[in-house]
Amino acid sequence: MSPLFRFPDSVKREPAIEAWMREYPDALSTIARHWFGVMRACGDDVRELLHDGHPTACVGDAAFAYVDAFKNHVNVGFFRGADLPDPSGLLEGTGKSMRHVKLMPGRKIDEAALRKLIHAAYADMQRCLTTR
Repeated sequence: MSPLFRFPDSVKREPAIEAWMREYPDALSTIARHWFGVMRACGDDVRELLHDGHPTACVGDAAFAYVDAFKNHVNVGFFRGADLPDPSGLLEGTGKSMRHVKLMPGRKIDEAALRKLIHAAYADMQRCLTTR
């Protein structure tokens, strides 16, 4: 089982995240804002913070997903992504636990599959917290 990343400083809404979103070109910001909004909407127990400079979504204080923007793309990442079912093959990465989905402006993505990954990551973290 992958380790949990705990952030006791996570809050219901972190104002610095909106400032982070404004730092990127509109196309990237729109993508990041949309998918971070999906993370925020997973449940009433979702908290957030900037971790290593990017918006991170937590269940309580346990991180489950994040967004990060680069020059030409946005990553939607999962702290325990290696443990998530990915029948659509969206996840990239080879680390022990983390995986991400790379999103580029103008490139189609299976939005339903990515939404399922986000909800699966949220549910997985809820399970982890109740069994520890």
